[in-house]
Amino acid sequence: MKERVIRALLVQNSDQEAQAILAALAAGGFSVISRRVETADQMRGALLGEDWNVVLSDLNLPAFGAIEALAILSTLGAKLPMIVATDAADAESASKVIEAGATEVVTKLALHRLVPVVERNVRELYEATVAAFKESETRFQAIAANLPGVVFQDLLYEDGSADLAYVSEGSHLVLGVTAERLMSHPELIIDMIVPEDRNSFVQARTQSAKQLTPRNWEGRIRVGTDGRETKWVNLRANVRRMSSGVVVSDGIISNITESKLAQRAIEAQQLQLRQLASHIEHVKEKERGHIAREIQDDLGGTMTAAKIDLAWLRARLKPELVKLVEKVDAMQALLDSAIEATGRISRSLRPLVLDYGVAAAIEWQVKEFRKRMGIPCDFVCSREDIAVDPEFATALFRIFQETLTNIAKHARATHVDISLEDDGTTVVLTVTDDGGGIDPDFDVHKAGSYGIRSMRERADFLGGNIDISGAPGAGTLVRVSLPAKRPSRAAESQ
Repeated sequence: MKERVIRALLVQNSDQEAQAILAALAAGGFSVISRRVETADQMRGALLGEDWNVVLSDLNLPAFGAIEALAILSTLGAKLPMIVATDAADAESASKVIEAGATEVVTKLALHRLVPVVERNVRELYEATVAAFKESETRFQAIAANLPGVVFQDLLYEDGSADLAYVSEGSHLVLGVTAERLMSHPELIIDMIVPEDRNSFVQARTQSAKQLTPRNWEGRIRVGTDGRETKWVNLRANVRRMSSGVVVSDGIISNITESKLAQRAIEAQQLQLRQLASHIEHVKEKERGHIAREIQDDLGGTMTAAKIDLAWLRARLKPELVKLVEKVDAMQALLDSAIEATGRISRSLRPLVLDYGVAAAIEWQVKEFRKRMGIPCDFVCSREDIAVDPEFATALFRIFQETLTNIAKHARATHVDISLEDDGTTVVLTVTDDGGGIDPDFDVHKAGSYGIRSMRERADFLGGNIDISGAPGAGTLVRVSLPAKRPSRAAESQ
């Protein structure tokens, strides 16, 4: 060792005996950092709290001794040399303590022998530690080289500069640059990141260093000699601050290009499916409106004309034609029922009241629900002239209908509150009931919840969202937010 400085834990009964040992070591050229303990608890605390090179123990203390000290070393897994000093050369005692694990035994009358013994044992401990470190480093290098990523350690200094202390051999495969080149030129990492992603990388590094939180960043890098190939990578690292103020990050960089491209392909397919679903819904609503108008205008008009003709015929029948009068009256009743059914079917296909605005349509649906279910409902609207894109108004109305259907089927509610608000850009519909409640973590996602999924899909595609909250026995709240107008095509494709 270049410096003869040792850290010695003294298991001694008195300061006088400890000073005698320290004096012998100092005479032999050692600079000693020491601590004296004389109980088992003190020794455990010293071993757990500090690092030591050697333990120098008396053979016997009033309540503690070398045998007990060796047991503590073994229990804590502290692989330290322990040298025992005795008052006299007791062969039997020396044999017992050596069998228990002591390195050597010296007598207090020959403390000059302590110096070469300590020097030899400390040197052997140092050599064993170095060998173990090299073995551990070799094992780490082998593991890091076979990981599907780049293991690294970077240093961020207080002035904002950065350095790479370690980069594994996987660097060339993942980043297209050798580990040696990266460690020599750490600025290459920033240069490889595509310009659009550099700011997020710097922000992630700065924030994790400031808050000492794990770093997790995804971005694109350019690799290859011409920089034309682009890869998606994920960087994860644990962060710690050293006493010098340097922030150390230990982590791994993984190539996630395939999963990222697959994710984007899935997102593109999902967008296409949402667009198709929206188109189908648009076509369905358009066809419903067409059928509703045909039923109302053609079929309804025809039956109304037939009723007028029957009324004309009934007025001209003689009272004595009892059976014929009864038959005409029965036909009029059938026509009345058919006309009422025609109107009901037409309204269910597409309420004509939607032509007067979404507020009027929801108010009409509230009255119908109140009349049909007998459940008190309060409806509050910020203003009657809420202007909403027709397609958006239809979607909001259908979501509202589905919400009322769920309340009727499952809620067992005794009261429902509905509010409709807008700020000129967003329309918010809120429906609250006092029924049995819902478990958002289960009921919303369980198999068969097609109504709720349909509600979400309608809102998501139109750039809105639905929040469903509640608890069993505490009722349910459904809040639907939709833009008042259709977003641009560019916004839809994002």
